[in-house]
Amino acid sequence: MMQEPLHYPFTLERSQIEALLPHRGDIFVCQRVTVEGPHQFKGAARWPLDNAVIQGHFPGLPVVPGVLLIEAMAQLAGAGLLAGDPYVRSLTGDLLGVLASVRKCVFKHPVLPERDVDYTIQCRQMAPMAVQVAASVTAQDIEVAQLDIVMVYTSRQQMLSALSGG
Repeated sequence: MMQEPLHYPFTLERSQIEALLPHRGDIFVCQRVTVEGPHQFKGAARWPLDNAVIQGHFPGLPVVPGVLLIEAMAQLAGAGLLAGDPYVRSLTGDLLGVLASVRKCVFKHPVLPERDVDYTIQCRQMAPMAVQVAASVTAQDIEVAQLDIVMVYTSRQQMLSALSGG
């Protein structure tokens, strides 16, 4: 089946990202992603103060955990790739993009809830089912992190098998 040609840039709002990704509840904090090209994205995430994880990290001094900054980057990159990368759009089967490796992670400044956290993301296809994702992360024009991860595509069945010890 022929895919419709993509015209960059285009922006996906929260509901459009939600339609692409399986994430729900407190872990899903993506607000928007702009697909500037097949492997270049700008996105925003925001953690509300009433998020259960924020409430416990640290009580009385809420800070967004670094691991959630990484998770949001993976979600934004995943949505950008699913919407804007012709190769990823051509993959068939019931595939999930999963975090496979955190290669580099530098946190430079704490992030408070209720603030837009902006991501500038660059992806590189490493293998047919693996993508390197690098991002610069800012909040209120302050660089808060530099992140570099690897995501892989796996079938939902392989994931279920791994979870059941198979």
